[in-house]
Amino acid sequence: MKFELTILGCNSAIPAFNRFPTAQILQVDRQLYLIDCGEGTQVRLSQFNIRKNKINQIFISHLHGDHIFGLIGLLTSFSLGGREKPLDIFSPKGLQEMIDVQIKHSGSHLSYPLNFHEVDTTVSSLVFEDNLVEVHNIPLIHRVPTSGYLFREKPSALNIRSEKIKELNISVEQIIEIKKGADLKLSDGSIVPNTDLVLPPWQQRGFAFCSDTLYNETVIPIINKVDLLYHETTFLHEKLEQAKYTKHTTALQAGMIAKAAQVGQLITGHYSSRYDDVTPLVEEAQSVFPNTIAGMDGERYEVIQKRNPEL
Repeated sequence: MKFELTILGCNSAIPAFNRFPTAQILQVDRQLYLIDCGEGTQVRLSQFNIRKNKINQIFISHLHGDHIFGLIGLLTSFSLGGREKPLDIFSPKGLQEMIDVQIKHSGSHLSYPLNFHEVDTTVSSLVFEDNLVEVHNIPLIHRVPTSGYLFREKPSALNIRSEKIKELNISVEQIIEIKKGADLKLSDGSIVPNTDLVLPPWQQRGFAFCSDTLYNETVIPIINKVDLLYHETTFLHEKLEQAKYTKHTTALQAGMIAKAAQVGQLITGHYSSRYDDVTPLVEEAQSVFPNTIAGMDGERYEVIQKRNPEL
């Protein structure tokens, strides 16, 4: 089952150097989750051959323009395409008011139900779940209420060892129960433990999105040991005072967060337009956390499915 992140936009504030403002797609199996929706998001969706009608949930970190100015265009395009499926949007307070005003004064009409869900940016909690993932928000520190998002895969059904079905003459009804975790009772009354009947379970993969934020160690226990972490790296550490003033994080600080949280891989992004070449930002983060890669428009980052080691 696929678990893959696609960067649609990695720049901060404005489009520059062929980098669009923040937007990402997380694909889990066949489901697509849109995270932030900066200017040009639907252009990137088309360029990268991502079917926007597969998006049923949108997660917005905060209401600064470089994270939401692509939203009204996307919403109305859905309608022009005849969408009927409901769309859920999760965000800090105020987004519904902004969208309602734009729809009203543009004379637009949506052909589908649009459901807003207000996220409390002061505390981490479960904000959404379906049959594939649970999504918790991550309180961040910025100039307006801001929240990151943690996506964790739900446990998948156990897979029975095919050779055991024939060896022990296991019925369909018994297979169903074994996949739920049951032991097998044989005709002589003996018990075969479930662990002898099934393959080791799949590891639950996770992705954390830490958008605009002042250096914030409170996120560390929330994102602990996540496979993939996107963390903003707006400035080099030589611009620390500017980062503090604008409530952003330096590349060095993002590396420190990744190291402390023992994540699998760090992806940089939200680059200031002062940087044409983002290599120095990536290298600065790598000086603390070597397994760091550059987030760039159009790049895809997959977390390969692995089974837990057998006990």
